[in-house]
Amino acid sequence: MSAVPLPRRGPRGPHRLRLAPGRLAPRTALLLGVVLVLLALVWAATRGAYAIAPAQLVHMLGQMLLQALGLAPAAEPAPEYLVFMNIRLPRLCMGVAAGAGLGLAGALMQGLFRNPLADPGLVGVSSGAALAAAATIVLGSHWLPDMPRTLGSWALVTTAFGGGLLVTALIYALAQADGGTRMGLMLLAGVAVNALALAGLGYLNFISTDEQLRNLQMWLLGSLGGARWSAVLLVSGVVAAACAMGLALARPLNAIALGEAQAALLGVPVERTKRLAVLVTALAVGAVTAATGIIGFIGLVAPHCVRLVAGPDHRVVLPGSALLGAALVLVADGVARTIVQPAELPLGVLTAFIGVPLFLAMLRQFRSKV
Repeated sequence: MSAVPLPRRGPRGPHRLRLAPGRLAPRTALLLGVVLVLLALVWAATRGAYAIAPAQLVHMLGQMLLQALGLAPAAEPAPEYLVFMNIRLPRLCMGVAAGAGLGLAGALMQGLFRNPLADPGLVGVSSGAALAAAATIVLGSHWLPDMPRTLGSWALVTTAFGGGLLVTALIYALAQADGGTRMGLMLLAGVAVNALALAGLGYLNFISTDEQLRNLQMWLLGSLGGARWSAVLLVSGVVAAACAMGLALARPLNAIALGEAQAALLGVPVERTKRLAVLVTALAVGAVTAATGIIGFIGLVAPHCVRLVAGPDHRVVLPGSALLGAALVLVADGVARTIVQPAELPLGVLTAFIGVPLFLAMLRQFRSKV
């Protein structure tokens, strides 16, 4: 990834960074991201087995606003209102939170590793969450029979989130050497731990019953179908906190793009930045994966697309990746709900079909740098 010069401060404030030909200005790029999210929201709200026409959606939202302001009398809710409020709206909100968390985490990992091919899965949070969720589905009734009574429907979410954080902490601990974090060691530790988690998933698949296997596969393939308001609020809160912490790392990551030694000379706390970036990634991806299952390639594709149109400045890449990630998840979920009606294509399958060709194209573009 190309180095990003830090803005120099002079008597009239920081100098503007010059834009490469064909690159969008930061404000224009972020405004475009907001527009894409809004368009994706409107489009996805009308898709599904129960289609809602755009005119119906606008009329329904207008009636909701008038009733909330007391300017229209309360009426018997129409079927499309019930479908939208109880099924589709929480799903849309979960899609925004999931895409924003995955996009931001991907941008953080690519900035930390200084490689546009890096992915949030390198820190093991997805594989850890998957292994913990699989163990809960297959072995939970034997090992922790009281857990469903204690946690109810939150049992799977809680164990998946905890498993993702635990595996990330293990990989981070293995990457410590000579009083600092070695990114090469973290990469190797992530590969080894991910392979071990994959082996554990294979074993749990082997010993599971038919019903457990179906539940496990549906979770591993990813979906927004199980979104409910309590989960939406929890995931949105965690992702919002992660975004706030992640955006504060934009300038340190710009400095690290020059090299860790140069960043340290500029006064950037390199080790603290690494710890915070890994923590934010673990929180965002762990919360999203625990609630939706594994949704791949969003964290890889979104930051790369933002860099293509706006350049490598993390002050644009981080928020832009969150916005584009949200739009991509919403569009993918809308397609997944309509392409095989009345059934629903798993979201992780669709994002893999889209992401793998893009990843191979990126690999070809950067083959001389990896």
